[in-house]
Amino acid sequence: MVPMEIAHVVLPLIVAVSISLMLIRPRGIREVWWISGGALLLIGLRLVPVKLAGQAVIKGSDVYLFLIGMMLLSELAREQGVFDWVASVAIRGARGSCSRLFLLVYGVGTLVTIFMSNDATAVVLTPAILTAVRKAKVAPLPYLFVCAMIANAASFVLPISNPANLVVFRTGMPPLGMWLAAFGVPSVLSIVVTFLVMRLVFRHELCKSIDCEVENTKLTGNGKLVLGGLALMIAVLLAASAMKKDLGLPTCLAALVITVVVSIKARTNPVSLAREISWATLLLVAGLFVMVDAVESQGALSLTQQWLVWASSLGQNVGAMLVGFAVAIANNLVNNLPLGLIAGGTIQAAHTKGLMANVVLIGVDLGPNLSVTGSLATILWLLALRKDAGDGTSGEKLDVSFWKFLKVGAVAMPLALIAALGGAILMRMLIGQR
Repeated sequence: MVPMEIAHVVLPLIVAVSISLMLIRPRGIREVWWISGGALLLIGLRLVPVKLAGQAVIKGSDVYLFLIGMMLLSELAREQGVFDWVASVAIRGARGSCSRLFLLVYGVGTLVTIFMSNDATAVVLTPAILTAVRKAKVAPLPYLFVCAMIANAASFVLPISNPANLVVFRTGMPPLGMWLAAFGVPSVLSIVVTFLVMRLVFRHELCKSIDCEVENTKLTGNGKLVLGGLALMIAVLLAASAMKKDLGLPTCLAALVITVVVSIKARTNPVSLAREISWATLLLVAGLFVMVDAVESQGALSLTQQWLVWASSLGQNVGAMLVGFAVAIANNLVNNLPLGLIAGGTIQAAHTKGLMANVVLIGVDLGPNLSVTGSLATILWLLALRKDAGDGTSGEKLDVSFWKFLKVGAVAMPLALIAALGGAILMRMLIGQR
């Protein structure tokens, strides 16, 4: 058993090193092994009791179920050609204009993020868009950056738009009506401002035209069935959110039912889809739950609570801006999943509600647009580009460096964040007047 005075130093050190290694990925070792290894080390050194670790893992059950459902449905849509069809429609709808194509891709990315989560946009939509723009023989980076940026900018339109939303409000998810009242205007402002910045940054590439014809990809009957199932699942989730129910179980059950129906009709084996689910992501999230609970057990959250109280004492509007920006920037130091867990724990422990809780979530969701280390979705997006760059199908290097992403993010994120936080403050004032 490690002495208490040493534990107060060793425990946060292990957590910090594990998260740092997750972001750096030395020798290409996947993120999950650094986090799960750190969690096991905490248990092995008896810095975290096995019972506490088990309770921490169980806390994430709603998040695991949500992720399983969304990943399963995303893989089903990919297998049935839904994303390829969507990308083809966008290309043909552009009618030879790169600028119009940019707008259409942005719109598609927004809808996929809102209704299928930001991970679907980053992991599944990105390869489909890349294939489509290569067929159109246009520079792919503007459209690929769209997939990364909108995955975060539109991720707080609905509770289902980002798994981090479930993490931050894991003990008190607002009903759908309250959610839309709080985040509707900030989300619209975030989406619009991010688009304007991206349009300006890539203005030279978007002045060109598409000179070649692109083959039309038709949606099969099974693809249409997937779209219908997706619409039904969205309706179920919105109803569950309106009734203040957890979203994980309905998401998972709906995805399972849709998968079974499509698999029977298509006469395919659903087990192959299950193999495509990133189970390692669930292990990564579970390890983060253990680490954050371990930090909480050492009283570390008292510091974040004190800081939140101090920020609130500066006045509601000034405090909201300060908290939003601090959380947004912190995302890029520790990633939004662990930060979301810490932020959620702080909000719960401090009994914070209303504007302060809202700006914390906006910071968690939108802040990752600053750098490639900000969110799991952006990291997965970058890994997808690296995988494609190494397959020999294209002469163009798609490995976006940290600095290349930062040049865009350093403009897009702060402006969108100011707009979103301003929208949140405005809505709170209007609601308060009522």
